[in-house]
Amino acid sequence: MSSVLYDAQGPRAKRRNILWTVLFLVASAAVLWWLFSTLEEKGQLEWVLWEPFFTGTEAWSTYIWPGLLNTLKAAVLAVIIAMPLGAVFGIARLSDHAWIRVPAGIVVEFFRAIPVLILMIFGLALFAQYTNVSSDDRPLYAVVTGLVLYNASVLAEIVRAGILSLPKGQAEAGMAIGLRKGQAMRLILLPQAVTAMLPAIVSQMVVIVKDTALGGAVLTYSELLASASTMSGYYGANTIASFTVVAVIFIALNFALTSFASWLERRLRRAKKSTGAVVGVDDLATGGTAGGGGPAAT
Repeated sequence: MSSVLYDAQGPRAKRRNILWTVLFLVASAAVLWWLFSTLEEKGQLEWVLWEPFFTGTEAWSTYIWPGLLNTLKAAVLAVIIAMPLGAVFGIARLSDHAWIRVPAGIVVEFFRAIPVLILMIFGLALFAQYTNVSSDDRPLYAVVTGLVLYNASVLAEIVRAGILSLPKGQAEAGMAIGLRKGQAMRLILLPQAVTAMLPAIVSQMVVIVKDTALGGAVLTYSELLASASTMSGYYGANTIASFTVVAVIFIALNFALTSFASWLERRLRRAKKSTGAVVGVDDLATGGTAGGGGPAAT
């Protein structure tokens, strides 16, 4: 059956796709068998190496849980600071005034072009030389600083692109009823752009969670991945087991974050479709309905 997006496959194309699928499955099975046999040969699948994670709480309470808390602490602090900072710079890049738009663009492009690891290293050096932050707290400060500077610049571009993706008629409708540009941005454009930006924002939050591992690898910040390295040495070099458990935790954490964002996006879209209130000029002028349902429908 043909579609607007593609032509229906013929008999030869179907046979070719089936063949490639079978070959891929066979190759995948061969790789998994080789990986399993290699780990078994090296003794990495022995129960004694995996036992600490299933028969007791010492590994979890001493290494995994403190490392997870430090990972979440750095990620949450970075998100809390980077989100509003990125929104400010993203909106500033849309300003009609060049003295606002140009410096904001320079800052965003500068920090977006530098690897986040370099920003963390510079942050550690700055805190060591020019502040009174203790040596125990410097890694956390450096990790958060690097994450904020880099991800705020990326979030600024997400905000700018989300606002520009809206039809021009949205802003024009607000100005037609007497709203200033700032009011139209706050009451009409931003509430609608949030839904469009949400998947990209959540993807960047997942990146923030994963990039905290750079602090453990380079700056001796005791996050989850760094705790796994210490833990594998304590339990007899069970490197595969330790890093597998940590990888599963990262996957579960990021999957939960993505699932929550998907649920929130669906809820926001349903809320916008279900609203049928008629918003007047006085309501918008006083900020009584921040949802902007009326102008969005004009």
